[in-house]
Amino acid sequence: MAAPPTPDDPSLLIGGSYAVDAARPLPGAGGGLPAFAVADRRSSGRTGLMAVQSLPGAPPRAMALNALAGWAEEGLLVPLAHGPARGAQGEAAWFVVSAAPPGPSLAATLRPWNEHDLLDCVLRPAALALEALETRRVTHRAIRPDNMFRAGPGASVVLGTAWSAPPALHQPTLYEPPYSAMCLPSGRGNGTIADDVYALGVVLVVLALGRVPLEGMEPAAILRRKLALGSYTALVGDERLPPVISDLVRGMLAEDPEHRPPPVLLADPATARARRVAARPMRRAQRSLDMASGPAWDVRTLAHAIAVDPDEGGRLLRGGTVDRWLRRSLGDSALAVRVDEIVRLRPSEGATDEARADGLLTMRAVAALDPLAPLSWRGVALWPDGLGPALAAAETMGGPVGNLLAERLADLVANEAAGAWAALRPERGDPTQMRSEARHRRATTRLRGWSGGLARLRYGLNPLLPCSSPMFAGHVVARLQDLLPALEVVAARPEARRERPIDREIAAFIAARHDQRFEGELEGLADVASSEQAMLLQLRVLAGLQRRLECGPLPALAGWLAEQAAPALAVWRNRSRREALEHAVGEVARSGQLAPMMALLDNPAARAADARGFQAAGEAVQRIDAELAALAGGAESRSETARRIGHEAALGVAMMAVTVAVVAMALS
Repeated sequence: MAAPPTPDDPSLLIGGSYAVDAARPLPGAGGGLPAFAVADRRSSGRTGLMAVQSLPGAPPRAMALNALAGWAEEGLLVPLAHGPARGAQGEAAWFVVSAAPPGPSLAATLRPWNEHDLLDCVLRPAALALEALETRRVTHRAIRPDNMFRAGPGASVVLGTAWSAPPALHQPTLYEPPYSAMCLPSGRGNGTIADDVYALGVVLVVLALGRVPLEGMEPAAILRRKLALGSYTALVGDERLPPVISDLVRGMLAEDPEHRPPPVLLADPATARARRVAARPMRRAQRSLDMASGPAWDVRTLAHAIAVDPDEGGRLLRGGTVDRWLRRSLGDSALAVRVDEIVRLRPSEGATDEARADGLLTMRAVAALDPLAPLSWRGVALWPDGLGPALAAAETMGGPVGNLLAERLADLVANEAAGAWAALRPERGDPTQMRSEARHRRATTRLRGWSGGLARLRYGLNPLLPCSSPMFAGHVVARLQDLLPALEVVAARPEARRERPIDREIAAFIAARHDQRFEGELEGLADVASSEQAMLLQLRVLAGLQRRLECGPLPALAGWLAEQAAPALAVWRNRSRREALEHAVGEVARSGQLAPMMALLDNPAARAADARGFQAAGEAVQRIDAELAALAGGAESRSETARRIGHEAALGVAMMAVTVAVVAMALS
């Protein structure tokens, strides 16, 4: 296990200024997340800071961090900086730096508060902080007693940090509206400021009573109680609250977010108390509809039961049981007609895909029965803007549960369920925009090769989600500029050099964080037939990143790529040129520059010259071989000719000798 780093380590400075002191934890300061003291290394040397650690599979809220950058607000722990550092066990993680809480949380010593303190020390300062957030189009989504702090008696409360995890991820069911509590914890989405008003209303109830209502009850039971009785009755019951607090809380816990008072009104409790929006009570059936999750007495509990068990809900819808219950027991024929129209659509949609047809049937039925309900797809409920964190959570879970969740989410994207759901909920969002987003997400998952798929969508929807490649174990690579330095560190491990520098997860990460210029290379990585092509594609991507990001020399990574270059060097035919090229690649690798290495290995002109030389050499060899073959083929005929010529020459010489002898005898 790595030893915890010291705060003086310059590699751990967040934003160039803040050093996380992992040896000094701040229990209870992070609103459910690990928090540590921070030292400011700037000349100002600001004190009283903390860093809150994000957990795996729960990326920080990038949009909120960007919107609140450089902003200061009383009554709220705003983020000052964020970045990677190491936790108490030496683990790499992402941290968000903010001011430390001024004192203990409100949950530290629960006791009944009086009306004056509730209004002046809790409601007004919290409402002002929410009003300021609303001007920046940011929600808090983590308002609860253990994440609200104050310096001491009589001091105003301060809303704790809420930026190191997805919205409402750590919110108990008690503090969430039913339409949010029924979602995956990671899929609750940003919500609206009205959801923060609801949570603040629950906080007022807790502080007024001096205890947590419904404590010990299972979250599912709390949710069903809220759906059946309404939030105010479910939480307060027969308890007596101060009159002003009771009136305010009744409005703040309204089921419809449109009926809750906005923060600007809550800052003036007298005005907010006077603003009462009458809501129609939920119609209760004469007889319940028995479901596996419990009896349904009204449409909201019925919608929730169908969302929780879509298989049972689908059977009851197709068999007409729901229609009969709506007409006979509930007496709502208009709603029965709308549900019947939804059921009639199913046969045409189930002609080719039964699962898709059933998913659309139950999704539409839930939306028609409860207009406040979130998107429900095959047993998974979430708000569309919570898809990214939900994908991240599924990937981190792994195992059968995580795989099933990932499968359901992939199916939701493939069927563009968010677009179909938005058409039923025009009052809750822009259907045109949501349909466009749904089409784009589906297209992203259908991209070929390593540049697409669910992994790319996961990174695209979570701008600060670290790359989950096994190569980066012990590192946090959440931004593109962190990728090459991390690969440089990985390259120092001999066992890592047996693999290629870019795997499927890294390719998806680059595709999501980068522009379109490397789309072809990343797509081709999954399809290349030769190791030489794969090496050149990876080198081209990494060299382009080094040039664009200006991250300096990368000698270890370059050496890694040089070792991987054997297939690219083997294609060169000229031995002396190949040896010279291998030497040049090694020299360039030692300089840590990838672009010159790419220029050496992927030089079309030089490759063409090498190919021409190889072709010319081949043609010369063919000519020599032809001449040798011709010589070898005429050897016998040449031998016979030589023998004949030899015999004739010998006969001629002999005859000449005889002639000379005869002449010599005659003259003598």
